Amino acid sequence: MSREEQSSPATAEMLPSGDPILARLMLEPERWALFLDIDGTLIDLAETPDGIIVPPDLPGNLHRLSMKLGGALALVTGRALPYADQLFTPYRFPIAGLHGSERRDPSGAISRIEVGAAFEDLKAALVREASQWPGVLVEDKGAAVAAHYRRAPEQREAVEAAMPRYLDMAGPDFTLQHGKMVMEIRPARASKSHALQAFLDQPPFKGRKPIAIGDDLTDEAMFRAANALGGHSIRIAETETETLAKFTLPSAAALRAAITALASDTRPVSA
Repeated sequence: MSREEQSSPATAEMLPSGDPILARLMLEPERWALFLDIDGTLIDLAETPDGIIVPPDLPGNLHRLSMKLGGALALVTGRALPYADQLFTPYRFPIAGLHGSERRDPSGAISRIEVGAAFEDLKAALVREASQWPGVLVEDKGAAVAAHYRRAPEQREAVEAAMPRYLDMAGPDFTLQHGKMVMEIRPARASKSHALQAFLDQPPFKGRKPIAIGDDLTDEAMFRAANALGGHSIRIAETETETLAKFTLPSAAALRAAITALASDTRPVSA
């Protein structure tokens, strides 16, 4: 975990049904900006990254909610941009991918952290070694690489022993990111916190307070940033969990239900 993501978390408050935090998006749409993780937050987790199912009404609901917020809705994810875009076709939202290693801003301009040939060699070596760990999936994300052991939890020790070694090979410009049954090596100078702050420097996000929603350790830096900026943070968690988020929702399904309700809200939106 990077130094920025270290924290002294506490147990968050469970949001009640019809919670007032998300309702503020419609009561004061010009005041808030919404930042959403994807896997485990908008979409239920699956055994493999390619196994997730996108509910058919979700892309349209996100688009309608974005329009109500004047476009101040962004996706902040560990996914790469092209893959994330496929999930929400035909809509293209402002998005930070690979935990902020790449970002498409509201104008459509894309910036990326580039990695060299040595990192490509590292990824190939990891794939070769992971062939000895049945059930472990190595995901090549371009500027990052992840080892998933959701289908083989018995391989956790092997993954946790190997990934710090590959981090040493990658060098000081990279960091090791822990997640739900996954470990990932990514550029150290990128984080979901930095991505959120970069969006808030640009219209239509500029001048708004952030509401950040995620489900994993990878989202804690984003929660910290949202809290520090006077916004709100919500973690998707079925049970009580230590987190920097101020509130929790019980499931991705609960968040999708809230998004559906907000997207269909018929009250006039302030200019």
